[in-house]
Amino acid sequence: MPELPEVEVTRRGIATPLRGAIVHGVRVGKPLRWPLGLPEGEFAGQMVGEVGRRGKYLWLPLVLPGAAHGGLLMHLGMSGSLAWQTSAPAAGAHDHFDLVTNRGTLRLNDPRRFGAVVWSPGLDRAPAARLLQRLGAEPFDADLTPQRFHEALHQRRAPIKAVLLSGEVMVGAGNIYACEALFRAGIHPALRADRLSRPRAQRLLEALRQTLAQALAMGGSTLRDFSDVHGMSGAYQTSAAVYGREGQACVQCGGQIRRVIQAQRSTFFCPHCQKR
Repeated sequence: MPELPEVEVTRRGIATPLRGAIVHGVRVGKPLRWPLGLPEGEFAGQMVGEVGRRGKYLWLPLVLPGAAHGGLLMHLGMSGSLAWQTSAPAAGAHDHFDLVTNRGTLRLNDPRRFGAVVWSPGLDRAPAARLLQRLGAEPFDADLTPQRFHEALHQRRAPIKAVLLSGEVMVGAGNIYACEALFRAGIHPALRADRLSRPRAQRLLEALRQTLAQALAMGGSTLRDFSDVHGMSGAYQTSAAVYGREGQACVQCGGQIRRVIQAQRSTFFCPHCQKR
């Protein structure tokens, strides 16, 4: 599943070509998770603003002079990816949405069709507000201080790995990045979130930011489906210290990396380096 680094890599790839582009029309293929929410013919003539991101959602603001502003909220789901094509070929079997502009076509390919493209009159209006309301802080937000992070964790009794995956305290720590950050911070994934001391919570926040920054610099991770808007794969998975390395030697202590299942997700960790 594309996580925050992959979505941010995608945002950066489409922001420049889409900024100021004029929409000629949209094409909707097979149904995605939710209906588009606006008749296809009403998009023509609208101008795309600055592409934004909230968690794993992309926001494409659309402006039509003399009309109410709105935008498209997009989610890549489990297997989706966006491609920017100056001259788009005919849509394939898994190409389920096209935004056609005077500069090129933004195309969503999603084999599993868990992705979404939804029109909303604003981020603070339904349906966008409803979809975004439970998202935690952005990882690099200056308002997410170590103290606030620690206080939020102390309100949750679930294992710290599950709390990170929920995205309700901080967005962005998907399965790969949660495993890697917990390893960097030396924290056992089964430790209850409310039992983290303030110093350990601060180390974890720093580790999360370091891990996500490294992933962004490496173009995200590609395990199965993800590629950026130009078709390039991410490379972070090649540098992972624990993720996908069950039975291999720990890069720090030489012990054996273990894998356990938490909430139906694989968790990789070093039992020697990561303490409860």
